[in-house]
Amino acid sequence: THTFSKIHGLAALRVGRMFGPAHIVDACNRIRGPFNVTTPAMLAAVAAIEDTAHVQMSRTHTEQWRNWLTEEIGKLGLKVTPSVANFVLIHFPTDKGRTAAEADAYLTRRGLVLRALNNYKLPHALRMTIGTEEANRLVVEGLRDFLAGTGK
Repeated sequence: THTFSKIHGLAALRVGRMFGPAHIVDACNRIRGPFNVTTPAMLAAVAAIEDTAHVQMSRTHTEQWRNWLTEEIGKLGLKVTPSVANFVLIHFPTDKGRTAAEADAYLTRRGLVLRALNNYKLPHALRMTIGTEEANRLVVEGLRDFLAGTGK
């Protein structure tokens, strides 16, 4: 399966594709919802597949900023799980005033939304999607301020 959410920038269209053995695809087709995606969404997906320059640009951007974020967040004393995805997994200490939940609340107050991972049994981590240069820098700045105890 493959979504068109991130690398193609079509998250709002809720479109994806599946490739596999015929019997598996057939079983999935029988249990899917009654309506496929809209015609405009399908046309956008086809255009996205054909736009290889955009995919390469997205890969390059993600790789550059994922590496930068991993390094900069590491300099703050936080562990980042090695990643090849479009996000980084940031681990926080359990010390009061430095937890993932407290960091999440702090960043949210600044308008920076990361994903809490309690439902994935990772209560001490936040998932950060690779964003624009500005957004990435703002999160690192926000984490720096949070860990320094400034701006409460």
